[in-house]
Amino acid sequence: MKGTWVAIGAVVIVVLLCLLGFGSYVSTKNQLVKMNEDVDQAYSQVNVVQQRRLDLIPNLVATVKGYVTEETTVLTNIANARAGVLGAPDRASAINANSKLDVALGPFFRLQEQYPNLKGNEQFIRLSDELAGTENRIAVERSRYNRTLRDYDVYVQQFPNSVWAGMAGFRYRDEYFKGNPENSNAPKVDFSK
Repeated sequence: MKGTWVAIGAVVIVVLLCLLGFGSYVSTKNQLVKMNEDVDQAYSQVNVVQQRRLDLIPNLVATVKGYVTEETTVLTNIANARAGVLGAPDRASAINANSKLDVALGPFFRLQEQYPNLKGNEQFIRLSDELAGTENRIAVERSRYNRTLRDYDVYVQQFPNSVWAGMAGFRYRDEYFKGNPENSNAPKVDFSK
């Protein structure tokens, strides 16, 4: 009789452990689904502000072309970088293409110094201000996206979440916005010209 109670107790313990394990799995999977959606939503918000920048660029380029005819290289680089963003097939490519667009816009803003009349053009000032504001929004949204992705990646890699994540098909995602290595070189300022 005592052996029967021990067997029943062992079965109850095994059932409770299975229920706890299953509950842990379900809870972790639900959290992973939410965090994965948060990452996608944060990236979507980055896309919204980056699209605003893409919409402003043709207007700025057209405005500057009216004043600056010999700076076609700068304008061509911006147009090519914009086309790269629009043609990016996936998230990693889009992140890389947007980094190239960031670099291409630098010389564009320096054109203002070479063409004083351009600074006085109301349309250029308005568009330039909108683009500068958009660049700030992009930086904020990219930072939010990177934080959301970091939280997801940390959660996916923590034990026992890593076990459940692997079983549920959730993986580490290395899709961060990173600084462009070209930005590590300081610009050379030459006032002798």
